[in-house]
Amino acid sequence: MSLTKPSISLNTFRNQAYELAVRTHETEQQLAKGAKHTFIDLFAGIGGVRLAFEREGAHCVFSSDYDLHAQLTYYKNHGVVPFGDITKICASTIPQHDILCAGFPCQPFSHIGRREGFEHPTQGTMFYEIIRIIRHRMPKAIFLENVLGIINHDGGNTLKIIINSLEELGYSCQYTTLNSADFGIAQNRKRFYLVAFKDNIAFDFPKPPMIYADVGDLIESNVTGYTISKHLQQSYLFKHDDGRPELIDSNTKGPIKTLVSSYHKIQRLTGTFVKGGKTGVRLLTANECKKLMGFPEDFIFPVSRTQMYRQMGNSVTIPVVQSIAKEIIKALELKKEVGEKIRLSSEHVQLEMNL
Repeated sequence: MSLTKPSISLNTFRNQAYELAVRTHETEQQLAKGAKHTFIDLFAGIGGVRLAFEREGAHCVFSSDYDLHAQLTYYKNHGVVPFGDITKICASTIPQHDILCAGFPCQPFSHIGRREGFEHPTQGTMFYEIIRIIRHRMPKAIFLENVLGIINHDGGNTLKIIINSLEELGYSCQYTTLNSADFGIAQNRKRFYLVAFKDNIAFDFPKPPMIYADVGDLIESNVTGYTISKHLQQSYLFKHDDGRPELIDSNTKGPIKTLVSSYHKIQRLTGTFVKGGKTGVRLLTANECKKLMGFPEDFIFPVSRTQMYRQMGNSVTIPVVQSIAKEIIKALELKKEVGEKIRLSSEHVQLEMNL
């Protein structure tokens, strides 16, 4: 889909975001008319899920994300401004669609966070916003992504609530966990995925191709900037001789640890840093992060480096989501083919009876 993406400052964008959302969505929905498969992108972030489903031929007709910086990055790369706070969006204004996609806020379910689940005063209610939209539009399929902690949170009750809520609306659910490292991504990133269908549709999650990549192959040379000061190295990063943090270079084999949204905080226990640069140790570059998440090289970050790390750490690895999107669309098309054969057979029988 080709949409114009003019330059715009953050301040101007802040003042015009809603008007741009309305205008760009009108254009997008016009372009999607007649599309074989349509989807909406809730809690869209920077559009990783969107890229994955578009690569499988689906067309986005609506997107929403609360974060202004993510909206700006989304706009620069997709030509569409997501609408803001989902709690303030009337379900009737969201177009009919085939697939609802949502990587809803994971913090309440993460083992890193406070694990408050549905008791969280704001983010814990976001799943119910998804249900509100599903109830109104009843899409053919649902795709949800979250952290692994959602599976055993509150002794499994959180996941039970999610599945029961969908089943009460007539959906059949399947879920699994997949590691990006098994899909040719040089990062150990395990995530929870749930797919639900309104009709009785045969669906199987993709089998991991078990293709492995070495992080050393994506390390850039002669990088300027991104350095970590000598003082920070001596006073914090290497204050203990315990083999932490993880240091990599162009010879490093295998995947790195999960890239987190707080990477910019240079955490010694969870961070992975590169040998090189002016001070001998540096942060991962934007290009290296994009490769670690499966984003295209020409993906643009019109935001600060801190925001870039937050956006990458909060996003999805595109090859994994794309493999699931492929199976969802395949299942929908097979169901349509079967339905068409039944319809033709029924018409044939009726014709013979009339004769």
